[in-house]
Amino acid sequence: MSKILSNKNNLQVIYEDNHIIIVNKRAGDIVQGDKTGDEPLSEVVKSYIKDKYDKPGNVYLGVVHRLDRPTTGIVMFSKTSKALPRLNKIFADKEAKKIYWALVKQMPPKTEDTLTHWLKKNPKNNKSTAYIKEVKDSKKAILHYKILKKLDNYYLLEVELETGRHHQIRSQLSSIGCPIKGDLKYGFDRSNPDASISLHARGLTFIHPVSNEQIHLEAPLPDDPLWKACL
Repeated sequence: MSKILSNKNNLQVIYEDNHIIIVNKRAGDIVQGDKTGDEPLSEVVKSYIKDKYDKPGNVYLGVVHRLDRPTTGIVMFSKTSKALPRLNKIFADKEAKKIYWALVKQMPPKTEDTLTHWLKKNPKNNKSTAYIKEVKDSKKAILHYKILKKLDNYYLLEVELETGRHHQIRSQLSSIGCPIKGDLKYGFDRSNPDASISLHARGLTFIHPVSNEQIHLEAPLPDDPLWKACL
């Protein structure tokens, strides 16, 4: 269930029904408006809905979760006020299974492991530091990773989040000596040409808040030779 529907807004829609729309975010897109003033993905999705259904007036759209600007992959929005609180609860109760793929240069200490840290966010540099023990104003962060594939110069990791903290995957992988390709902020030695980082929200599984059916989605990988080598 991951057919891509293209449209004039250059939006990649992975899934859509009356209550939900899920898109494949490109690197550089911001999910919601920020101080940059750049057009956010939420507005692009609103325009898509308005055009597709010829809707008069304002279009309702709720942001369910976010991805960092340089990250790609699955982002979910709610098309109805009925679905939004239910979706928020699904994510808050950790009932949505989120799978990420990350490319790292250094081989992790183990082929698979669970990482537990306490993350402390610094708003001044918009960065989170991972600590082994709890420190003041820190939040517990847990993820599970495994090596999926060894490429010529990189390792493909599959990461499943147990918690959803600020820059969690970026910070935790960096703390074990495996910064994500292109992620200068967390210690990688050079940037990617398009200013992305090689972190992709690959999979999402959840129970639909209205129909109660299980939905499983995969976001196609970015159009990049290294990502294509992962398949």
